[in-house]
Amino acid sequence: MNTEKMIYTYQINGMALQTGDIICTMNGKPDILPGEFWRLVGRLVPGDVDHVAIYLGPDGRCIEAGARGVVTFNVPNGHWDTEKMARQRGHLFDTFYGIASPLDTLAISEDEEIHMRTAVASYALAQVGKPYNLNFLNPETEDSFYCSQLAYKAYQSIGIDLNTGLAMEQLPGTNQIVYPQEIWDGFSHKQIHAELIPTSA
Repeated sequence: MNTEKMIYTYQINGMALQTGDIICTMNGKPDILPGEFWRLVGRLVPGDVDHVAIYLGPDGRCIEAGARGVVTFNVPNGHWDTEKMARQRGHLFDTFYGIASPLDTLAISEDEEIHMRTAVASYALAQVGKPYNLNFLNPETEDSFYCSQLAYKAYQSIGIDLNTGLAMEQLPGTNQIVYPQEIWDGFSHKQIHAELIPTSA
Protein backbone atom coordinates (compact mmCIF):
# COMPACT_ATOMS: atom_id res chain seq x y z
CA MET A 1 0.00 0.00 0.00
CA ASN A 2 1.27 3.47 -0.85
CA THR A 3 1.17 5.40 2.45
CA GLU A 4 1.36 8.70 0.62
CA LYS A 5 -2.26 8.21 -0.41
CA MET A 6 -3.13 8.25 3.28
CA ILE A 7 -2.17 11.92 3.61
CA TYR A 8 -4.90 14.31 2.57
CA THR A 9 -5.13 18.06 2.35
CA TYR A 10 -8.26 20.17 2.81
CA GLN A 11 -9.35 23.66 3.69
CA ILE A 12 -11.68 24.65 6.49
CA ASN A 13 -12.90 28.24 6.43
CA GLY A 14 -10.04 29.02 4.04
CA MET A 15 -7.33 27.49 6.25
CA ALA A 16 -5.25 24.63 4.83
CA LEU A 17 -4.69 21.48 6.88
CA GLN A 18 -3.35 17.96 6.43
CA THR A 19 -4.11 14.54 7.86
CA GLY A 20 -3.20 14.57 11.57
CA ASP A 21 -3.56 18.33 12.08
CA ILE A 22 -5.64 19.34 15.09
CA ILE A 23 -8.76 21.47 14.64
CA CYS A 24 -9.28 23.84 17.57
CA THR A 25 -12.67 25.30 18.41
CA MET A 26 -14.43 27.43 20.99
CA ASN A 27 -17.52 25.92 22.59
CA GLY A 28 -20.76 27.56 21.62
CA LYS A 29 -22.29 29.58 18.85
CA PRO A 30 -23.75 32.81 20.22
CA ASP A 31 -26.72 33.12 17.86
CA ILE A 32 -28.39 29.78 18.71
CA LEU A 33 -29.72 28.58 22.07
CA PRO A 34 -27.90 25.19 22.20
CA GLY A 35 -24.74 27.10 21.34
CA GLU A 36 -25.18 29.22 24.45
CA PHE A 37 -25.21 26.06 26.58
CA TRP A 38 -21.94 24.84 25.07
CA ARG A 39 -20.42 28.30 25.50
CA LEU A 40 -21.11 28.10 29.25
CA VAL A 41 -19.50 24.64 29.36
CA GLY A 42 -16.47 26.12 27.61
CA ARG A 43 -15.98 28.63 30.41
CA LEU A 44 -14.97 25.76 32.71
CA VAL A 45 -11.92 25.04 30.52
CA PRO A 46 -8.83 27.30 30.71
CA GLY A 47 -8.25 29.58 27.72
CA ASP A 48 -10.15 30.32 24.52
CA VAL A 49 -9.79 26.86 22.95
CA ASP A 50 -12.37 24.50 24.47
CA HIS A 51 -12.43 21.56 22.07
CA VAL A 52 -10.24 19.78 19.53
CA ALA A 53 -10.78 17.31 16.69
CA ILE A 54 -8.29 15.63 14.35
CA TYR A 55 -8.45 16.01 10.58
CA LEU A 56 -8.27 12.65 8.80
CA GLY A 57 -9.37 13.07 5.20
CA PRO A 58 -10.30 12.41 2.52
CA ASP A 59 -12.28 15.56 1.92
CA GLY A 60 -13.85 16.84 5.17
CA ARG A 61 -13.61 13.69 7.30
CA CYS A 62 -12.53 14.34 10.92
CA ILE A 63 -12.59 12.49 14.23
CA GLU A 64 -13.31 13.66 17.78
CA ALA A 65 -14.26 12.47 21.24
CA GLY A 66 -17.50 14.06 22.42
CA ALA A 67 -20.75 13.22 24.14
CA ARG A 68 -21.30 10.22 21.85
CA GLY A 69 -17.78 8.95 22.45
CA VAL A 70 -15.24 8.73 19.63
CA VAL A 71 -16.92 9.45 16.29
CA THR A 72 -16.01 10.51 12.79
CA PHE A 73 -17.84 13.39 11.15
CA ASN A 74 -17.64 15.40 7.96
CA VAL A 75 -17.01 19.12 7.49
CA PRO A 76 -19.10 19.88 4.39
CA ASN A 77 -17.78 22.01 1.53
CA GLY A 78 -14.81 23.29 3.51
CA HIS A 79 -16.99 25.29 5.88
CA TRP A 80 -17.30 24.75 9.66
CA ASP A 81 -21.09 24.83 9.85
CA THR A 82 -21.75 23.60 13.39
CA GLU A 83 -25.51 23.42 12.89
CA LYS A 84 -25.22 21.19 9.82
CA MET A 85 -22.72 18.93 11.61
CA ALA A 86 -24.59 18.79 14.93
CA ARG A 87 -26.39 15.49 14.39
CA GLN A 88 -23.18 13.67 13.46
CA ARG A 89 -21.44 15.10 16.53
CA GLY A 90 -23.97 14.42 19.29
CA HIS A 91 -25.32 17.98 19.14
CA LEU A 92 -22.05 19.66 19.99
CA PHE A 93 -22.12 23.31 18.91
CA ASP A 94 -18.82 25.16 18.54
CA THR A 95 -17.05 27.87 16.61
CA PHE A 96 -13.98 27.24 14.45
CA TYR A 97 -10.87 28.89 15.97
CA GLY A 98 -7.82 27.58 14.12
CA ILE A 99 -5.45 24.72 13.35
CA ALA A 100 -2.63 23.33 15.53
CA SER A 101 0.10 21.40 13.69
CA PRO A 102 2.51 19.69 16.12
CA LEU A 103 4.67 18.34 13.28
CA ASP A 104 5.24 21.69 11.54
CA THR A 105 8.39 22.73 13.38
CA LEU A 106 10.08 19.31 13.50
CA ALA A 107 13.20 18.73 11.40
CA ILE A 108 11.93 15.53 9.78
CA SER A 109 12.00 14.17 6.24
CA GLU A 110 8.94 14.04 4.05
CA ASP A 111 8.82 10.26 4.42
CA GLU A 112 8.96 10.55 8.23
CA GLU A 113 6.19 13.14 8.20
CA ILE A 114 4.00 10.91 6.02
CA HIS A 115 4.61 7.99 8.37
CA MET A 116 3.82 10.10 11.47
CA ARG A 117 0.66 11.66 10.04
CA THR A 118 -0.56 8.24 8.93
CA ALA A 119 0.15 6.78 12.38
CA VAL A 120 -1.76 9.58 14.17
CA ALA A 121 -4.79 9.05 11.92
CA SER A 122 -4.61 5.25 12.27
CA TYR A 123 -4.43 5.44 16.07
CA ALA A 124 -7.41 7.79 16.25
CA LEU A 125 -9.52 5.69 13.87
CA ALA A 126 -8.84 2.58 15.94
CA GLN A 127 -10.66 4.26 18.86
CA VAL A 128 -13.98 4.85 17.04
CA GLY A 129 -16.91 3.65 19.14
CA LYS A 130 -15.17 3.98 22.49
CA PRO A 131 -17.06 6.01 25.14
CA TYR A 132 -16.39 9.49 26.45
CA ASN A 133 -13.89 9.68 29.32
CA LEU A 134 -15.33 11.73 32.19
CA ASN A 135 -12.22 11.17 34.32
CA PHE A 136 -10.12 14.03 32.97
CA LEU A 137 -7.37 13.20 35.49
CA ASN A 138 -6.74 9.89 33.71
CA PRO A 139 -5.55 10.75 30.21
CA GLU A 140 -3.54 7.52 29.93
CA THR A 141 -6.52 5.16 29.67
CA GLU A 142 -7.31 3.80 26.23
CA ASP A 143 -10.74 2.51 27.23
CA SER A 144 -12.41 5.91 26.84
CA PHE A 145 -11.42 9.36 25.59
CA TYR A 146 -12.14 13.05 26.00
CA CYS A 147 -11.38 15.37 23.08
CA SER A 148 -7.84 16.52 23.81
CA GLN A 149 -6.93 13.14 25.31
CA LEU A 150 -7.62 11.51 21.92
CA ALA A 151 -5.17 13.90 20.26
CA TYR A 152 -2.70 13.41 23.14
CA LYS A 153 -2.73 9.61 22.85
CA ALA A 154 -2.58 9.70 19.04
CA TYR A 155 0.52 11.89 19.13
CA GLN A 156 1.99 9.96 22.05
CA SER A 157 1.98 6.94 19.71
CA ILE A 158 4.60 8.72 17.57
CA GLY A 159 6.64 10.03 20.51
CA ILE A 160 5.18 13.56 20.81
CA ASP A 161 3.83 14.69 24.20
CA LEU A 162 1.01 17.23 23.91
CA ASN A 163 0.70 17.59 27.71
CA THR A 164 2.69 20.72 28.54
CA GLY A 165 1.71 20.70 32.25
CA LEU A 166 -0.97 23.41 32.20
CA ALA A 167 -2.95 23.35 35.46
CA MET A 168 -5.93 25.10 36.98
CA GLU A 169 -4.86 27.36 39.83
CA GLN A 170 -5.42 26.06 43.38
CA LEU A 171 -6.49 22.62 42.11
CA PRO A 172 -3.68 20.12 42.73
CA GLY A 173 -3.21 17.40 40.14
CA THR A 174 -4.95 19.23 37.32
CA ASN A 175 -1.65 19.38 35.40
CA GLN A 176 -2.40 15.75 34.50
CA ILE A 177 -5.37 16.91 32.43
CA VAL A 178 -4.60 17.50 28.77
CA TYR A 179 -6.35 20.78 27.96
CA PRO A 180 -7.28 21.91 24.44
CA GLN A 181 -5.67 25.28 25.18
CA GLU A 182 -2.26 23.76 25.93
CA ILE A 183 -2.25 21.97 22.58
CA TRP A 184 -2.88 25.37 20.98
CA ASP A 185 -0.32 27.23 23.09
CA GLY A 186 2.38 24.57 23.03
CA PHE A 187 2.61 23.89 19.30
CA SER A 188 2.65 25.54 15.90
CA HIS A 189 -0.78 26.95 15.09
CA LYS A 190 -2.73 29.19 12.73
CA GLN A 191 -5.70 31.21 13.93
CA ILE A 192 -8.63 32.27 11.81
CA HIS A 193 -8.92 36.05 11.42
CA ALA A 194 -10.11 37.50 14.73
CA GLU A 195 -13.00 39.36 13.12
CA LEU A 196 -14.46 36.00 12.03
CA ILE A 197 -14.64 34.69 15.61
CA PRO A 198 -17.83 35.70 17.42
CA THR A 199 -17.07 37.54 20.65
CA SER A 200 -18.63 36.39 23.89
CA ALA A 201 -21.16 38.67 25.52
